[in-house]
Amino acid sequence: MSNAIVFETKIAVVVRDGLAAWQKLNVACFLAGGLVGAYPELAGERYRDGSGRPYGPLIRQPVLVFAADSAGLTRTLTRANERGVPVSLYTAELFATGNDRDNRAAVAAVPTEALDLVGLALHAERREVDKVTRGLKLHG
Repeated sequence: MSNAIVFETKIAVVVRDGLAAWQKLNVACFLAGGLVGAYPELAGERYRDGSGRPYGPLIRQPVLVFAADSAGLTRTLTRANERGVPVSLYTAELFATGNDRDNRAAVAAVPTEALDLVGLALHAERREVDKVTRGLKLHG
């Protein structure tokens, strides 16, 4: 008998293959934080250990992390846009910026079809996320 909870929604983070390890981790962390900012309900309750010491909350449901090449990221973004699924994104230009204002300016300077995507994150109904990420492999 399993106590597993089946969530109605799914969280997916897609990171470009070929990045340095620090870049992959950086992208995944920024994107996960962006999802919690967009969907505050994703944050669970605060933790407390057996001694009563408090800790910060975590995202309340699993995050699936996929790997994709540049074409796979573009295809995923296109599918999400066609289905009306909101996306958080990270572009290669953001590795050279140091703050949110400059990040937003770097993205705003490039049309959708020319974005140099290195990461995407989405939170939506399970079937929608499955359709948007179809064909991607879990990051290994």
